[in-house]
Amino acid sequence: MIRRRKTTTEVFEGTEAELARMTKDLHEIHYDLSLPAMQEAVADLQETNQDRLRDAGLGGRTSRRTFLLGTGAVAAGGLLLAACSSSSSSSSKKSSSASSSASGKYPADLTGDLKVAALAASLENLAVYAYTAGINAAKAGKLGTVPPAVVTFAVTARSQHQQHGAAWNSVLTGAGKPKVTETDPALTPTVNSDFAKVTDVTGLANLALTLENVAAQTYQAAVAALSSTKAIGVAATIQPVELQHAAILNFVLGNYPVPNAFNPTSEARPTSDLNA
Repeated sequence: MIRRRKTTTEVFEGTEAELARMTKDLHEIHYDLSLPAMQEAVADLQETNQDRLRDAGLGGRTSRRTFLLGTGAVAAGGLLLAACSSSSSSSSKKSSSASSSASGKYPADLTGDLKVAALAASLENLAVYAYTAGINAAKAGKLGTVPPAVVTFAVTARSQHQQHGAAWNSVLTGAGKPKVTETDPALTPTVNSDFAKVTDVTGLANLALTLENVAAQTYQAAVAALSSTKAIGVAATIQPVELQHAAILNFVLGNYPVPNAFNPTSEARPTSDLNA
């Protein structure tokens, strides 16, 4: 592979036009393919959980139509956020629904697939938190020169992580458990420490790449750990999106977009993170 040399005037590898085109493709593929597949998989799993609650006399039934309408609203919100990313400074100042604290506010009775769902939600919350912090820092001029295409990618990726987190939380609430609004308690201190050292686009891209790799590898491990085929379907529809984020970030950093023929699991987070 021939790698282009970065000059002192370049902010990142490639061009803004290339990054903008990749982000547009990411957005379109997500709404045409991965988002509908995720919604369908979550709806299937939620129906199963609702049946179990009903059989146990613990709750009613949420229809597939109701669930899909709900996730559709989340998707529309993400679409609006991405469309306004380059023109609205106020959107960058809004914090996500996730908190960056690690106070251990996780139901103690979660086991099996539901504990994996809680872990996944906490990782998606952490990604939203980190991308929001990066967008805010970029718009505040704390990262030097930041091309608009970089911010647009960050906002697009953040909106997709928001949708993923909402999906896992709907799995939890569908099973009669509370939503997870905290970030991964074991990983959050490291992310905060690393972000404090970020001074430019390269540093921010490296941090985001680490989070995307962790998420993708956690989903890879989850496919083997989950017991329900429907839960596996949810994880399997989300993981490729995280890998797409990682590929674009590798491009920004001048790396080969897909460095591994097979996704490893060495950085996968365990469910014991929730006990930190």
